[in-house]
Amino acid sequence: MTRPPSAAPSPVPPPSPCPAHTGRAAVPLSGPSFQTEPQAVYRAMRRDHGPVVPVELLGGFPAWLVIGYRELHHVTSDGELFPRDVGLWNQWEHIPEDWPLLPMVGRPMPSIYFSAGAEHRRHVRMVGPALEGADPFQIRSHCEQLADRLIDAVCSRGTADLVADFCEPLPVLVLARLVGFPDDEGADIAQVLKDLADGGPGAQEAHLRFGEHMQRLVAAKRAEPGDDVTSRMLAFPEAFTDEEYVLDLMAVTAAGHLTTADWISNSLRLMLTESEFADSMAGGRRSVAEAMNEVLWEDAPTQILAGRWASRDTQLGGQRIKAGDMLLLGLGAANTDPLIRQNLSGGSASAQGGNGAHLAFSHGEYRCPFPAQEIAEIIARTGIEVLLDRLPDLELGVAVEDLVRRPSAFLRGSTSLPVRFTPVRTTGDPS
Repeated sequence: MTRPPSAAPSPVPPPSPCPAHTGRAAVPLSGPSFQTEPQAVYRAMRRDHGPVVPVELLGGFPAWLVIGYRELHHVTSDGELFPRDVGLWNQWEHIPEDWPLLPMVGRPMPSIYFSAGAEHRRHVRMVGPALEGADPFQIRSHCEQLADRLIDAVCSRGTADLVADFCEPLPVLVLARLVGFPDDEGADIAQVLKDLADGGPGAQEAHLRFGEHMQRLVAAKRAEPGDDVTSRMLAFPEAFTDEEYVLDLMAVTAAGHLTTADWISNSLRLMLTESEFADSMAGGRRSVAEAMNEVLWEDAPTQILAGRWASRDTQLGGQRIKAGDMLLLGLGAANTDPLIRQNLSGGSASAQGGNGAHLAFSHGEYRCPFPAQEIAEIIARTGIEVLLDRLPDLELGVAVEDLVRRPSAFLRGSTSLPVRFTPVRTTGDPS
């Protein structure tokens, strides 16, 4: 089994294609089409390759993108054949230390997300109860208070960018409180996570800063425990190292921040642009839940998730997968797989009456833990409700075609969401 090197080889040899990719046109996981019409890209992939697609990552590194609903279920359910063991990757000898996608793909490390087998389950036993210990009523209270604070900063202007002013800062401010950070560190953590998720040249430096935040937090909570996720992790009876605590906290916070922010912004975008959800802008509650569920089916924040690695040569979706090949989980594409959609009544997720069979939270052993899903849902729904209560006449401030999506094939969100509304008083205005 090839393990990742401790230092980049010099010079870095070119990536060698997976044998099954040779002679086939791999689809680059980049370009504006993923921002404008990802579903059109997925339809073309199905037409040309079927449910498992040869793709090319930044730098020319080969992988397989699983876009079939059944095939994705198979991959995420078979931890022996397709473990989440990044050390199996057959491309490690070619990966440079400064590869922008490295923080997302990860290296073998003692973390809930980057470990496998019994070691992974050991981390789950600690992290799960620590998340479950968060009181839903307290989460909602934090969210209402912080949402009001963010809205107070813009409500007298009559205009705002909902992504920058509300959707992105709200989840990380709430999560920062839940894990034990003081409010004044939330803004920097939000910027760190944004730099990390965008996968650009600043991703590596952001990853280091993120770890430094968590190291300070662990030290502070060991000295003075509180009612927070970090303190509950530290109190867990099994022995863990400081590195393990730090890495697990990084995984929990990173997984919950930008995905929840995009869930909020994608839901608001849907309400602002689709007449079916127009009544929610008048304060309706049922439409908020419907919009949020539709987004999980049609416009999921996580479109592609890395990843799984084949433990041996096998077949999947008509493709020959070699030992050590990387498989990327095409969650957004699998949700629109015609084979699953033909079993659903109606043409859209909103017609399903809250059907929760989507893969927006992944599936199998590494599926987003239920307590984390519940926290994300409370943050997203409460944030949207507070926003609509405070600014009930929100209107899109630009033409729909002028809205720009996040420049990533992996994440689905908007870079901005300009709106206008009737100015209102702040919550602390005595008049």
